Amino acid sequence: MSQGTLNTRLVKWSFDEIRQGQLWPIAISLTLIIACIFGLAALAERMEQVIVKQGKDALTADTIYISANPITEQNKQFIENSGLDSSWYTRFATMSFSDNGMQLITVKAVDSKFPLRGTLTLGSDEGSKNHVGEGELWLDSRIAEQLDVVQGDVVTIGDAELAVSGVILEEPGISFNPFQQMPTAYIHQSSVDQTGAVQLGSRVQFRAYLVGDEPQIEALKQQIELTPSDRWRDQTSGSRTNDIFDRTTQYLSLTVAIIIIMAATTLVLTCQNYVQSRRQTVAMLKSLGASRQWLVRWLSIQTLLLVSMSIVAGLVLGMGLETLLRLPLTDLLPDPLPTYGLKPAAIAVMSSLLIGVPALGIPLYKLISVSSVEVLQSADEKQGGWINLLVLVPLVPLLVAYRDNNLVWIVLAGIVGLFMVLAAISVLFTLLLGKVSLPISMKLAVSRINRSKRHTGLQYGALGLSLMLLTTIWLVRNDLLSDWQRTLPADAPNAFALNIAEYEKDAYLEALDGNEIQRSEAFPISRGRLTLINGEDAQNRQKKGLEEEDALSRELNFTYAEQLPSYNDVLSGEWTDVGGVSVEKEVAENLGLQLGDALGFTINGQEVSAKVNSIRFVEWRDMKPNFYFIFTPDVLANIPSAWLVSFRLEDKDNALISELSRNHPTVSLMDIRLMGEKIQGLLSQIVWSITVLAALGVLSGVLLIFTLLRLSLSQRQAEIRLYRTLGASRKRIVRTIWAEYGIMAITAGVVATFGAELVVGSIMTFGFELPWSWHLSTWIIVPAIAFLTLALVLFSLIRQMLTTSQKQFA
Repeated sequence: MSQGTLNTRLVKWSFDEIRQGQLWPIAISLTLIIACIFGLAALAERMEQVIVKQGKDALTADTIYISANPITEQNKQFIENSGLDSSWYTRFATMSFSDNGMQLITVKAVDSKFPLRGTLTLGSDEGSKNHVGEGELWLDSRIAEQLDVVQGDVVTIGDAELAVSGVILEEPGISFNPFQQMPTAYIHQSSVDQTGAVQLGSRVQFRAYLVGDEPQIEALKQQIELTPSDRWRDQTSGSRTNDIFDRTTQYLSLTVAIIIIMAATTLVLTCQNYVQSRRQTVAMLKSLGASRQWLVRWLSIQTLLLVSMSIVAGLVLGMGLETLLRLPLTDLLPDPLPTYGLKPAAIAVMSSLLIGVPALGIPLYKLISVSSVEVLQSADEKQGGWINLLVLVPLVPLLVAYRDNNLVWIVLAGIVGLFMVLAAISVLFTLLLGKVSLPISMKLAVSRINRSKRHTGLQYGALGLSLMLLTTIWLVRNDLLSDWQRTLPADAPNAFALNIAEYEKDAYLEALDGNEIQRSEAFPISRGRLTLINGEDAQNRQKKGLEEEDALSRELNFTYAEQLPSYNDVLSGEWTDVGGVSVEKEVAENLGLQLGDALGFTINGQEVSAKVNSIRFVEWRDMKPNFYFIFTPDVLANIPSAWLVSFRLEDKDNALISELSRNHPTVSLMDIRLMGEKIQGLLSQIVWSITVLAALGVLSGVLLIFTLLRLSLSQRQAEIRLYRTLGASRKRIVRTIWAEYGIMAITAGVVATFGAELVVGSIMTFGFELPWSWHLSTWIIVPAIAFLTLALVLFSLIRQMLTTSQKQFA
């Protein structure tokens, strides 16, 4: 027989083996792995592009260079020569005047290219536009109403007289800091000098918005030397605004990794099942004279055909899966959709191949090593020795790909721990059951479990692992959503009144209370700087370029109170009556402040000092008045203060806003309802994104559990034939199977829930740095899901198994 004829027959035999033998479960597993990874990776790639774009739109650029001083000519030259698209911005506060009123406002001077990302919508009688032109003045509608001006009227901004071009309909970006939401006016950069508002010592912020490739941005950052007054802001700067985007991206990565782990577990078990079923066949072929080389060729052809068919089928199925998963998100995704390119296909194929090398290679090597003696007598499976090193093939790329992702390593540590816990509990539980008086069916079930502890441990581990991972996906999703809901609670304040003078405080608060407006307590506000820490210059604690510590290089809002706000949690120390100051946790950590440290401040030109009496946790996202430093009343007794109050407005209160503005023209009223709507819209998109991904992860987990149970039950065929031969009734066999797998499902469900709680707790605490609590309902839901999945498997297979066994018995 020629070599070509031999190969042709081997290929034909391999097709028959795949179609009729035990290889089809491996083909299905590989196909599902590729399809799930491709579908999830493609959707995640699109979602990540959307989320990153939203984050950059919220930032209005890829990165921002910010300085409290005018940007130097040298740095301007670096920026202009960097190849990045740039836009220049200057922000300052000044008074605005019209013939009918005056108002303190925030002026944003921009060039004609601003914004580089996001949307600025300006409305006038001629229509809307998206950029500011030279000589134009665009006012917040509140300013226009306060000054009683319309388009064409002249408003004095500092020393400059500018005609009103229209009103601001929508601003780009999202700020979670309401204290920076002063009523806004936009002018062109060319009008800044005319205002005369930017002088030496003025509180001005200068920015360069930059858009371009990451290498160009990094090269520019290397060129510009930061001073204590400078910093970069981008999506990796740790800004609170970007926390949601960062955590969402981490969650996408975590979900993909968990799906891969679950798929790999199923493939390994499927391959093990195939090898066990073919040991007799290989032993028979060897006894008939088949050489090791011939067996390698035969199995290699089968494997190559198997992998090729699985890749094609998996990619096609994955494309359909991605399209199906995208349907609920049609209204949320941009049009046209961002392409996912070849990356998802490469991830799916490479992941499946890397997983398949040890999953297929180790069992097939052991299959080739089967002795011909096994035709007559079963022998123990060889351990394999060096071949077990193939597990490094997927592990090494995993180490490289996820080396900086703590979440993945937390999950992997949880997997190892869960296997150990499951092994101990399964052995202990079944040993205890064996000593209890049980019905016949239960005794048979326990006897079988105890008869093959290694096989039972593997089944428990695989089932528990899948349950733990799908539970982890869903619980992390729920905990993230619970945390994000605090970003803008339903009852959060959406208006702030600043600069309330002492003489008008009572009247202002009475107006709010008289209209039954839900408000906070009023806080006295003074502005100043932290200058000394334990007698040394506080600037020595400043770390260059870190936004979290820029409190040292700018003025802060200070307040005093008899008691700390009830919504601030005291982490250490306690409030005192005199001579004390309470410090916010992040400031204390960044500056290395301890209880008892003596701090010096310059406030309204006066020097004051206080000792740190407590450190507080502040939840900045709840939109309540919060402060880095809160003093005891005696410290600021001689310093004049304006007052601040926050409150919640509804649509019915619009008339009240106008009335307050007319009656208290010097009070800065900040209505942040539009910002709240932008935040809610952003959150709704992200919530949908991670919900779909979490649902896919859970569905994949359930399908994998279904597959695991089917494989396990299919191995029972020979035993069922034996039971029937020995006279066991159909009813007793059914009860025994229900008892055995019921014990397995419930035990694995309970232990998996415990493992998931530990993993989720670690992820939330160390991965996301968020609080965590037990999920009591999960302890019922997960075992119930395991048992229901088991029931579906039993109902789908048991009749077929018993019918087949009965025919074979006959």
